[in-house]
Amino acid sequence: MALFATAGRIGATLAAMAATRLELAAVEVQQEARRMVGCLAWTVVAAGLAAGAVVLAALFVVLLFWDTHRLQAVAGMAVLLGLGAALLLFKVRAALDARPPLLAATMAELRQDLDFVRAAAHADANLQAEALHD
Repeated sequence: MALFATAGRIGATLAAMAATRLELAAVEVQQEARRMVGCLAWTVVAAGLAAGAVVLAALFVVLLFWDTHRLQAVAGMAVLLGLGAALLLFKVRAALDARPPLLAATMAELRQDLDFVRAAAHADANLQAEALHD
């Protein structure tokens, strides 16, 4: 009978821990979604402003050298803008690679829960073994 009671307690504990961890996972996903939407909105605004500034700067350089070196000015601006775009893409990729995995906190909590349950089950098994010997 004690074995069934212990199994029931462990099952109830596991269910409670799973529910708590699912709630934590839902909160993490919601926070990540909100953060990503905010980042995306600001990125779109920044990209629009940057595109306007880049077009005006390139136009200024081309017009400045129109009478003397127009083709070199256009080529130089194309190379400069291409290098800038490549640099930004590498920076974004590095930032994405450096982020922690999604639901990292939830997974850490689940690992702690599993360790706790294993330790509790092992302790309970030892207690039952001692009770059988007595």
